Amino acid sequence: MRARSLLTGITVLPLAAVAAALYTQYRMDMMPCAWCVLQRLCFVVIAAAGLLGLLLPGAVLRRVAGVLALLGAAAGITAALWQHFVANASASCAMSLADRLMGFTGLDSRFPEVFAAYASCADAKVDLLGLPYEFWSLGLFIVLAIAALRVVLRPT
Repeated sequence: MRARSLLTGITVLPLAAVAAALYTQYRMDMMPCAWCVLQRLCFVVIAAAGLLGLLLPGAVLRRVAGVLALLGAAAGITAALWQHFVANASASCAMSLADRLMGFTGLDSRFPEVFAAYASCADAKVDLLGLPYEFWSLGLFIVLAIAALRVVLRPT
């Protein structure tokens, strides 16, 4: 696959994931926790890196964008796994690392429709089509990490 096609996927798929998360939040009443919105932020970072790779000329700059996307995917994988194995078992995720990071960015107050947490981790623990919600994110983060790695390791 060409780097341009991979970068297009790295740009479009995470934005589709955020759109799907917003749909489930506003149409299916699945309120997000702090770890959920942190994963949304990871998806936005990956999409921005993909777009950067599409706009910048040259293989070296595309590789830099690939590394940024790979780092965003690694952060997303970590957040999804932490949410499933640690945060979901706690009654509250207030003042967790995810909560502090979202507060630090200010996105939760500037764009509350997208980045504000409205549920505790225990309350946000839901299944979608028989799988834990965070596993859907985890799967996409893994796909995006593989695509980003392919961009980074592409021969010149």
